Amino acid sequence: AAQGIEAQTISNLYLALEHDLEIIPILNKMDLPGAMPDEVTDQIVELIGCDPSDVIPASGKTGLGVQDILDAVINRIPAPKGDEDAPLQAMIFDSVFNPFRGIIAYFRVKNGVIKKGEKIKFLNTGRSYNAEEIGILKMDLSPRKEVRAGDVGYIISGIKKAAEVKVGDTITTTENPCENAIKGFEDVKPMVFAGIYPVDTEDYEELRYSMEKLQLNDSSLVFEAESSAALGFGFRCGFLGMLHMEIIQERLEREFNMTVITTVPNVSYWAFMNKDPETAIIVNNPSELPDPSAMHHIEEPYIKAQVITKSEYVGQIMTLCIEKRGELTNQVYLTQDRVELSFEMPMGEIVFDFYDRLKTVSRGYASFDYHPTGYKTSDLIKMDLLLNAEQVDALSALVHRSNAYDLGKRICLKLKELIPRQ
Repeated sequence: AAQGIEAQTISNLYLALEHDLEIIPILNKMDLPGAMPDEVTDQIVELIGCDPSDVIPASGKTGLGVQDILDAVINRIPAPKGDEDAPLQAMIFDSVFNPFRGIIAYFRVKNGVIKKGEKIKFLNTGRSYNAEEIGILKMDLSPRKEVRAGDVGYIISGIKKAAEVKVGDTITTTENPCENAIKGFEDVKPMVFAGIYPVDTEDYEELRYSMEKLQLNDSSLVFEAESSAALGFGFRCGFLGMLHMEIIQERLEREFNMTVITTVPNVSYWAFMNKDPETAIIVNNPSELPDPSAMHHIEEPYIKAQVITKSEYVGQIMTLCIEKRGELTNQVYLTQDRVELSFEMPMGEIVFDFYDRLKTVSRGYASFDYHPTGYKTSDLIKMDLLLNAEQVDALSALVHRSNAYDLGKRICLKLKELIPRQ
């Protein structure tokens, strides 16, 4: 954006440069009064080594630069290549649900040709279907008798269940299958877990229907039914991260008019038992934690966090991250007044109020990005909250022993504000 480069953008740039991908630098949100186009253009040039004239100023609100972006895509990004004589290899990148025709899968053909009526197979799920209708994906669906290498198309094959279509899966023919699936597919591994419950228990089935629809074009959403003594029937959901969780909540409200209650988010842990210290038990919910006397140790997931901020807020951000058990690993000045800080810290520390506090101490200027690095042994205990002397399972959490008292106190003070005394 014209106001500054986000940490996520820098991560994506490094990834693109590593894989030798074509980069089109676009300076978006030029219509904002706080835009700093010259300063941010210099940052882009310094990051990727392009010419300042390559940066396209744009605004989705005013339409500035839209035609220049389209021209750049045509002129700078190479056309797709593929062998039409090779066995069919097509990758699914999205899917939508049609109430009359079932699930429509969108794909891009890498090699070969797919024809209407052919028997096709999804390699990673191992399921076979008939290609009842295929076509080119334009502004609308455009039916064809065949879709060739390099084309982006759709397929309708009467699939009714969302779990049968996975983004990243490879389509081939059963008659002449390809030897290898297109690289890159892997089943998603959720990192953040939370319970989602309907406000009205009668809406449970409607919530299930809504979650299944969301799963169609978001294969990273994982959920299973669970019940809570306090909240009734709902779902235990797994998300890629905090942003993913917020997006799912927002989509449930906007697209399906579902008002939901979300429990305290937590991450998955590995519990190693005394009787078999080499084998781990996955703990996705604090209520699943085994008896502490029978456990050898617990490991929690760690992340590499990147924070980009103005130099005047470095002290406050370091204090916050150290408070969250983070360790500073690197500090780089991107410009004279913009700093990139790298930390190693437990993922469990960022799922509760970290992002809000980061924005507070930096007056909204800091941007935050992270990726998982593995598991480490930690001194964790289960913290239960009592409401009127009764334990509420939905409010239980696994926390570091040194933080348990302060965190419990903050949560109780917050609940005291939210819950009427009577």
